[in-house]
Amino acid sequence: MSTPTADLSAAGVSIWLDDLSRERINSGAFKHLIEDRNVVGVTTNPSIFAAALKKGESYASQVGALAEA
Repeated sequence: MSTPTADLSAAGVSIWLDDLSRERINSGAFKHLIEDRNVVGVTTNPSIFAAALKKGESYASQVGALAEA
């Protein structure tokens, strides 16, 4: 089936995601983007990661364990 992202991929465009989160990985949404939306790479930046640490709970237990160590 042809989709806009499949057409871009077929034309040689590499589709990258500029927003990776632990929630996206754990929920399966990232896998869906790879399999169904032709995403072939991912990047993030310090401000996105800092916001994830500040707002979400996904990293809280690991950050706490690292702080104790």
